[in-house]
Amino acid sequence: MSNVKSVVAVVDDDPRVLESLEELLESAGYVTRSFSSAGALLASGTSGIDLLITDIGMPGMNGFELRDQVKKARPKLPVFLITGRHEIVDQERAQDIDGLFRKPFDGQVLLAAIADALQHKGNGE
Repeated sequence: MSNVKSVVAVVDDDPRVLESLEELLESAGYVTRSFSSAGALLASGTSGIDLLITDIGMPGMNGFELRDQVKKARPKLPVFLITGRHEIVDQERAQDIDGLFRKPFDGQVLLAAIADALQHKGNGE
């Protein structure tokens, strides 16, 4: 069972961010599924995804709205939000987020947070 790789979905409208996150995650042994919009992720469905990383500021549905949609179907799915903007995320909207990272973020810190979230998810928490 331990050889089953966790699947991390990444949603960002910036192809460079998608590419760098794919490389980072795959180097750490994760399977990545990349999407350039919230709609693309929702169209493909969230089954089989173990963790979601989404940009906040995207055209169409933003990261908060995507998080809300995904949590309806998968309330226990860990969701990390990333942002290149330095807006202060208001506390009300930031609740129920497993991680918030500002670009450029430290890849090792992100990987540690992902491992931690997946470990807790595996424990049924």
